[in-house]
Amino acid sequence: MFLSPLLAALAGCNTVVMNPSGDIAKQQAQLIIVSVALMLLIIVPVFILIIWFARKYRASNTEAEYAPDWDHSTKLELVIWGAPLLIIIVLGLVTWISTHKLDPYRPLDRIAEGRPIPASAKPLIVQAVAMDWKWLFIYPEQGIATVNELVVPVDVPVRFKISATSVMNAFYVPELAGMIYAMPGMETTLNAVQNKAIQSVGFSANYSGAGYSDMRFSYRGVPQGDFDGWVQSVKSAGGNLDRAGYLTLEKPSIKEPVHRYAAVDNDLFYRVLNRCVADGAVCMDKMMNDDAKKAREMAMLQHAPQQAAATRLAQANGEVCTTPNDPVKKK
Repeated sequence: MFLSPLLAALAGCNTVVMNPSGDIAKQQAQLIIVSVALMLLIIVPVFILIIWFARKYRASNTEAEYAPDWDHSTKLELVIWGAPLLIIIVLGLVTWISTHKLDPYRPLDRIAEGRPIPASAKPLIVQAVAMDWKWLFIYPEQGIATVNELVVPVDVPVRFKISATSVMNAFYVPELAGMIYAMPGMETTLNAVQNKAIQSVGFSANYSGAGYSDMRFSYRGVPQGDFDGWVQSVKSAGGNLDRAGYLTLEKPSIKEPVHRYAAVDNDLFYRVLNRCVADGAVCMDKMMNDDAKKAREMAMLQHAPQQAAATRLAQANGEVCTTPNDPVKKK
């Protein structure tokens, strides 16, 4: 009876994490249930035994067996150590299999349980950028972009490419899949699928400053026809997200309303990822390639005196070295 008020309070809670509508999120929820059940196989008996021992061996129970010289029981040792060991082995095996199966970088192999992905299916690419404090979604194949609005078609694999502008965030849509970090200068990937029409929310699950609590976006799963209609409505809305517009959008803002862009620069996500949106900024990948090239050149210069000395020694010994990179050969 004392639990009734608590259960009544929980009745209005949204249990989306344990009852999602996306296949990846469903499998993750099942993993949570299996893991908790396996751990309860130890926890529940322990609590029961605590109560049983406390009651049986209480000071007032003069009928309890008294064995002051008892120190060992093989059967009891097997139960104490064997049962937890078996549970840990099973739990480790289940976790290992699920960790690889649900790897966010791993392409999907099914739409839902018992529904493999058709060979002709092509995933929808969505480029997600965590900003201060809003979300930018770029649909490169559709040529559109939105702010704080994510729409995906039902039963279509979606591949998210995720990055950030300044600090680390976490992309999380409970209906769709687990949390994936968004980090500046890095690209993370999430493969997921929405299995039924839904209207929900997504948010950042990693604290990122003053506007963190309002860093939410609307999320909708819609039939393919409705998705195509939504894309056309965005394209008819007008507006272009170019590099200059992005630099304005990038400035910190709280409770940013939904924006839609009918066109977006083709290389915008590449420049966001490599931190070279502003004019004159050198892209990180080019900078790293140049640094690697300089390092190779320095190594060759440091190796040159040794190569020259080896060549002179070979000539003095009557040997011939055809080129600096060829092996020394006898005449």
